[in-house]
Formats: sequence, C-alpha cells, structure tokens
Amino acid sequence: MNAEVRYVVGDATAPVGGGPRVIAHVCNDTGGWGRGFVTALSQRWRAPEAAYRSWYRERDRPGNDFGLGAVQLVEVGEGLWVANMIGQHGIARPGRRDVPIRYDAVDAALRESARHCVRLGASVHMPRIGCGLAGGSWDRIEPLLTTRFTGRGVPVTVYDIPAAGSAA
Repeated sequence: MNAEVRYVVGDATAPVGGGPRVIAHVCNDTGGWGRGFVTALSQRWRAPEAAYRSWYRERDRPGNDFGLGAVQLVEVGEGLWVANMIGQHGIARPGRRDVPIRYDAVDAALRESARHCVRLGASVHMPRIGCGLAGGSWDRIEPLLTTRFTGRGVPVTVYDIPAAGSAA
C-alpha cells in the first residue's frame, strides 16, 4: 500500500490528523541545539532537547548509538513522538565551504524512523528537513521520503511555514 507525501502550510510541531504521529527533524552530531526548527520544538516541549543533549553527553557509553544516521524517539504526548535524527555533520559556519547535511545519514535515519512509524502505526510529520541550516536540497531529500515512508504505507506530511503577513 503506497501512501503519499502531502504538503501543507502550517506548524510541524502541531501535526494535523488523528492517530499516532511522529514529528521528524534533523539534528547535528556536535550536541548543538538552538537554531532552526529545534527552537520551535523546545518552545512546545522540553523533552526532545533534554533527551538529545543527554544522548550526546553519554555518546561514549556502551550501548549509546549517538552518531550520523542514528534516531532517538522521544514521546511528547499520547500517541505523539519526536524523532531526533542525526543527519548533519557539524554546523554551518561563516566561511565554511561544505554544507553540514549528510544525505547517507539522513537516509539511514529515515529508514530507522520508518521502522518506528510502521511499528507504531504512525504517520510522519516534518518541516523540509535538512534544507535549512544543514544546507541540503529538497530535490535530494524528497525521494528518500518516498523510498523510506510512502512505499511502506506511511503517510508523510511536510509543513511549510506561512509567508510573512499571511494567515496560516
């Protein structure tokens, strides 16, 4: 059963629809949290940031899988989770020539997130992951969503923020 990628204007931290839902987003591998979509997550819930920071701090402990391509699922409400996906190496800095996005890591994280969604019977909701501060291209991300989610019957909703001065 194939699902679809649906585009809406709205807030990805307030996912539309019913049933179990997973909000997916891309994190860096440096332990940094404070710019981009994560600020909206932190305004709504404390748990995703706290879990990410702990996951990073304890990255050298046995059994901790923190690193590129890893996923941390954090429950933030009944039937609602945030997937912290490590898909960027470092952070964007002035003068840095390469972009932080790592498409292979994003693909691995999406594959793991899709497993969680199938297990939970959940839809997945996200901004245009990896295309803001990580410097990625939506033309490279969107096909990964089709391969990892919709081909497995997991509906995907992508949220674009409203244009300045317009109502959502």
